This record gives sequence, structure tokens and C-alpha cells, in this order.
Amino acid sequence: MPRGSSSKRERQYEHIKEGAEERGESKKRAKEIASRTVNKERARSGESRRASRSSTEDMSASKRGGKRSRSGAGGPTYDQLYADAQRRNIKGRSSMNKDELAKALGR
Repeated sequence: MPRGSSSKRERQYEHIKEGAEERGESKKRAKEIASRTVNKERARSGESRRASRSSTEDMSASKRGGKRSRSGAGGPTYDQLYADAQRRNIKGRSSMNKDELAKALGR
């Protein structure tokens, strides 16, 4: 953790690191995930000196909740499937639901 980090951020770091290790990530990868997440949250809340535009303008990790993961409980989201169908120029995609889009994409 960076110097001057609050106890809240230290607890958050440990919680994220332990969660990643429980999911099967290596210790090194778990530390990386935790530090990146905490640093981004610090940037968003104005606790860091410098912050990239993506850190401050992007959706926060807690709100995102795996929306970009392309896996997880429900697999890719409807919007992700629709975007893939659009890239592949699949006809009739606008009237398809999530299951139909997945089937048309061969997933």
C-alpha cells in the first residue's frame, strides 16, 4: 500500500486480495488485482496526487461488478452479445433476445 493510505484502504486491499486468492488466483496476481483496484478507488475519491483519465471517468469497480468479464454467472451481457452480433453483421439482431443472440453467435 502507498504511504499515507487510510486504514479503510488497507482493509479494502486485504479483503480484495483474500477474495482473489479464494477464487484461485496466485498470490502475486491477487496482490496485483487488489492494488490496482484500491489505487483506482483512491484516484476516484481524490486521495491520490495523480490519476489517469480512465481512473476518474470510468465506471467504478463496485458498480461494474463483472459486466466486462464475458463470463461469470450469466455469461456475457445482452449489450456485449449485441455488439458482437453487430460486428459480425448478423441479420435480425435488433429483434433477438439474449438467448437468441447467443445462439446466433454460436455460444
